[in-house]
Formats: sequence, structure tokens, C-alpha cells
Amino acid sequence: MQGVRLGIVTPVLTRLPRAHAEWEETAGITEVERVVTEAERLGYDFCTCSEHVAVPVDVADERGATYWDPLPTFGYLAARTTTIRLATFVLVLGYHHPLAIAKRYGTLDAISGGRLVLGVGVGSLEEEFVLLGAEFEARGAMADDAMRALRASLSQGEPRYDGDYFTYGGFVVEPCAVQAHVPMWVGGRTARSLRRAVELGDGWAPFGLRSAELAGMLERARATAAWARRRSPLEVVVQSDRPLDPSAEPERVGEQLERYRELGATTLAARFVHHSPDHYCEQLAALAEVAASV
Repeated sequence: MQGVRLGIVTPVLTRLPRAHAEWEETAGITEVERVVTEAERLGYDFCTCSEHVAVPVDVADERGATYWDPLPTFGYLAARTTTIRLATFVLVLGYHHPLAIAKRYGTLDAISGGRLVLGVGVGSLEEEFVLLGAEFEARGAMADDAMRALRASLSQGEPRYDGDYFTYGGFVVEPCAVQAHVPMWVGGRTARSLRRAVELGDGWAPFGLRSAELAGMLERARATAAWARRRSPLEVVVQSDRPLDPSAEPERVGEQLERYRELGATTLAARFVHHSPDHYCEQLAALAEVAASV
């Protein structure tokens, strides 16, 4: 798919109710390593890992209970890969001080040779904010300030920042990120998340939106002054409306990829129909073949 990269929403690491395969329930890091290294071999651009610290029992049936932590997971995968990028999808900004993110994920960027993509989000699970002692009501404004702080800090050994919620200077943070500019993607499904991405980020990673909704939101965003002020194109990292089955439906998947390209997607975070690790790897190869022909 010319001009559009492929990545994967990594299986096993997040298990959403009624949206994961049976084999994922007993799978571990060996299976994760296998699919990620195969994705890398096939030229996929990134793999993902999401974040929740603790999900209330009465919410787990809706949001799922399994969320592997990105740092140790990506640390392991970084040691077993060389090119595939490591994308938090997403890190909840309100749970962390910006310098804690800069230190921990800057270290990950350093040990992976500059392969970090910092996907960030505002968060919506109020019980988790309360549990962690994080501010919930002002989380949007704090997230904006945190993104500005991160942009000033991620690749700086002696970061300084003076904002509405975060102010610091006179500290050393080593190691820091080795990329001069760590990509920051904003996750979300609202117009506000897209505005945040346009104004402060490098990409927008929407979820749970149909193609028509995406097209309308992007059309309206492109007409704004904030879009015109951007110095670089905005990455648009889409997920499919439903899991892809390129082995069984190559023509239908090809048509879907073409629609995403037409609406302005630059990257696809692929989710598959899959029944085993072998089947998942077959789907990886099938999608790469379909994408190459579109």
C-alpha cells in the first residue's frame, strides 16, 4: 500500500472481552516474541502495547482485565528485534510526571536504538485516576501541558520546562531518548483528541470510528488554522472497523486498505482474525502481500 505503513496491535498483551482469540488466554512472551519478530521480518513498522495499572473488577467485563506493562514488555522485545518500532498505544499521561516518562521511555529509546513511538492519551477510567492519586477533572488540560513538557524534555539530558501544571529545571535525566524528535501519537476517538494531535503531536491514532466518521473529522481538521501551522504532515494511524482476514478475503481487505488511503491514513494498526500463533503469522504475510499489490 504505497505511502501507508503497516503495524500491528500486538496480540496477547491486551485482551478485550469478546475480541481476543482463545489461544491468547494461555499465551505468553514466547508467542508475543514470535509474532513480533515475524512482523519485523515482513517489514511491519511497529508493534504496540497499551497501559492500565489496575482495572476495577466491575469494569473488567467491559474493558478487559489483561494489560501488560509497556516498559518490561518492550524492553524484552527490544533485545530480540532490530528495526520494528515500539509504540505505546497508549500511555495515560495523567498517571505519570513528564520527567518520569522522559526517564523511563528515554531509557527504552536508548536501549532500542531509537525505536520508541510515544503514543499518549488523556484517559477516561476515573476509578484508576483516584486509585493512583491522579487529577481526573483537569486531565485534559494537564495532558496538553504534559505533552509540551515532554517535547521539551524527552531528548534532553538537562530538561527545563515552565508550564501551567509542570515546572522544573536544574535536574539531570540520563539516559535520555536518543532520537532528536521522539514521535508522539495522540490516541482517542473525539474531535478534541484530533485537535490535540494537530496542535501538539506528530500523529493521531483513533479507535472505534468508522471510515465515514474518520473522513469527516479529518476534513474538518484540515480546514483549521492549527493544521495550516503544522511544520510536518500529521500521521494518521487507523485501525480497521473489524479484524482483517487477508488470507480468506484478500480482495475485500485490499478495498478497505484503498479506502483508508483515500481518506488520508498514513499508517494502519492491523488487527486480525486469527485462531493460533501460526494463523496469526499467516495473516501477517497475507496482509503484507495484499498491501504490496494495492
